[in-house]
Amino acid sequence: MSDIVLSASVRQNLLSLQSTADLLSTTQNRLATGNKVNSALDNPTNFFTAQGLNNRASDINNLLDSIGNGVQVLQAANTGITSIQKLVDTAKSIANQALQTPSGYSTKSEASATITGATASNLLGGTTTAATNAKTTSTVDLSGGIDASGGAKTFTINGQTVTLATNGGSGGDGNYSISDIEAAINGTTGVGVNATDDGAGHLVLTSTGTAGAADAITLGGTDVAAVFGATPTETAGADASTTGGLSGTTLSIAATGSTGTAINIAFGTASGQVSTLDQLNTALAANNLTASIDTTGKLTITTTNDYASSTIGALSGSATGTGLFTAGAGSAPVADANSQNTRASLISQYNQVIDQIKTTAQDSSFNGVNLLNGDQLKLVFNETGKSTLTISGVTDDPAGLGLSKLASGTDFLDNASTNSVLDSLNNASSTLRSQASSFGSNLSIVQIRQDFNKNLINVLQTGSSNLTLADTNEEAANSQALSTRQSIAVSALALANQSQQSVLQLLR
Repeated sequence: MSDIVLSASVRQNLLSLQSTADLLSTTQNRLATGNKVNSALDNPTNFFTAQGLNNRASDINNLLDSIGNGVQVLQAANTGITSIQKLVDTAKSIANQALQTPSGYSTKSEASATITGATASNLLGGTTTAATNAKTTSTVDLSGGIDASGGAKTFTINGQTVTLATNGGSGGDGNYSISDIEAAINGTTGVGVNATDDGAGHLVLTSTGTAGAADAITLGGTDVAAVFGATPTETAGADASTTGGLSGTTLSIAATGSTGTAINIAFGTASGQVSTLDQLNTALAANNLTASIDTTGKLTITTTNDYASSTIGALSGSATGTGLFTAGAGSAPVADANSQNTRASLISQYNQVIDQIKTTAQDSSFNGVNLLNGDQLKLVFNETGKSTLTISGVTDDPAGLGLSKLASGTDFLDNASTNSVLDSLNNASSTLRSQASSFGSNLSIVQIRQDFNKNLINVLQTGSSNLTLADTNEEAANSQALSTRQSIAVSALALANQSQQSVLQLLR
């Protein structure tokens, strides 16, 4: 107030006291708030920088909730996959029980043929007719004899020389009789024929070769015409033949069962042909068939145990046209009622498991997101929205896993149909393991980013605090110093006022 006049010393002490009071107020405010920068007026640079750091930390902190939800969504999916995997394993156990039950058929499809003389080591069998060796017959009438004059007569049979002696002849008339010629031929080594008299004036020459061979008889030499009168007529004998067997026949069998391959079999002993039971079974294996033979030569072809419900594919080829195999499909299999009832019960159990797989997949959701039902999860990791992770869902209901319910009378009929179900279950297991690995990897990424964001928030807040927080120790020391200073200023102000009080005493 201008109308009040203070001495210089008083005014100086007053100013000092005011300054001390201001400093003390600032220090006490810092101690109260813990900040040395409480507004832009305190330090504009530090204030706005700290505010920006705090704002970013706040934005990232807001994202932690959605990231945490994402972690739970992934964990829910992983829990669902684990449960579905256990259900698939249960379904496998049921299918394996079906494999362990007796065959579902009392009689399998078959095709058979009885082959005379056939054995496991020689399926060809059949009745062999010995060959009639080739013959050469002279139709010249030799009953009157052949003139033996003029010396010995020679001719050849199959290159071997036969000699009729000079003046020979058993009749003593100088002529050769049929018996003379027969004796000469039969007495010559290596001619390969037998000479006989047919009793009608003819000499019959029969080859001595092995049965089944049509051996030629070749006559020649200087005196062949003189002896036989004319070139003999050669009649070829029939080769040995086999009838009623498989040799030289073919058998074609159409595809049998879902995986069978049509086959063509040639019976014989040549390379690539079939003549033994082992060779036949090797050829039949590709068509889900097997063969056996009994002591009577009955060769039976049946389906394998795995394909007991299948009917042998249509038979054709020359082996079906010789009274052996019957053309067309094999006989129908005969189901075993008890076994099929057991398998039907297992099918019912299996279908219950399939239903549980479906509901488990539907229930594997969190906060409305189900990664096992095809939903998509998108997570944002930073305040600008540029750092994201999109996780695509899968469909783990039975259809998505390639599984379906089974039907009595169609499935679990035999090992083949059961193994087909097991193949589908194994594929489903592989799919689930792959999905679990993928979701596990994504969960690891999300958790890492979650921890990163938490740590980043701490870094940002620490940086902000470094710019604005007060050193309480320092401010406490300042407060004590300012309090002392204020006390001293008050005392000084009192001393300054004492001179004016002395004047006042003089005026009293």
